[in-house]
Amino acid sequence: MIKKICVFCGSNSGNKPEYVQAARELGENMAASGIDLVYGGGNVGIMGEIANAVLARGGKAVGVIPKTLVDKELAHRSLTELRVVNTMHERKALMSELSDAFIALPGGIGTLEEFFEVLTWAQLGFQKKPCALLNTSGYYDHLISFIGKMVSDGFLHESHRGLMVIEKNPAAVIEKIKSHKPVCTDKWLNDFNLNRNDY
Repeated sequence: MIKKICVFCGSNSGNKPEYVQAARELGENMAASGIDLVYGGGNVGIMGEIANAVLARGGKAVGVIPKTLVDKELAHRSLTELRVVNTMHERKALMSELSDAFIALPGGIGTLEEFFEVLTWAQLGFQKKPCALLNTSGYYDHLISFIGKMVSDGFLHESHRGLMVIEKNPAAVIEKIKSHKPVCTDKWLNDFNLNRNDY
């Protein structure tokens, strides 16, 4: 059952109003569904928008932020809970531990780094939690195409594309991850002489 969703997103708002609107809609739908938000703890950009939307609808929002970013990302002081950690590694580990699923909204390289880490864990079988891209206004179109290039050039198994839920609608992405069944295919495409028990 999906009770807490970790949302990766930008500490900037982007230059399209659709990005902010999608964050608000996702937050509202999460709160209406009784799903708690776990996120990076900021009060700015898309991060602040989704947290405020969840809280405005009576939902719960848990932020996780490193000490060094408390001032830079303007830590949200009105959250249900704010966890301050020492490092980015601790931040990501705790966000993962607290969550039942992951959604990436539009954001920068930090958003991509966080999302691809949990997606890699899913590929390796280290975690079986749904991973989703909210592809607002086609923001992730080029990334999705590049993942297709990974498949065509032999660096990614075709079935591993199925590890990702891809959706444009904030309400629909929640429903899709509720029923998502991650694929369980070996990561390695070639018949390497590996002791699979080591992985």
